Amino acid sequence: MDQKISIKIAGRVFNLTAASPELEELYRQAADAINNRFAAFTRSHPGRTVNDLMSLVALNETVLRLSMQKELDHRKEAEKLLETDLQRYLQDNQ
Repeated sequence: MDQKISIKIAGRVFNLTAASPELEELYRQAADAINNRFAAFTRSHPGRTVNDLMSLVALNETVLRLSMQKELDHRKEAEKLLETDLQRYLQDNQ
């Protein structure tokens, strides 16, 4: 069942619909993470506009996501290599 929720990001309220309690929690956690990063950039870049600060937040979060995706891809490849090595080992020792 869809749940209507309101979250606040950088002082602005956004009305959203969450399809599940889990998604609602993710929205709230994401808003908290964005607000924390926004506050940090506000302190480290005084005088910047909200748009500038949100751009920095978006850039930072996207770099983090891409970095994590790259790490996941690397681990998947390592898993494939280990699986291939294991299969070879099992075939050689039968």
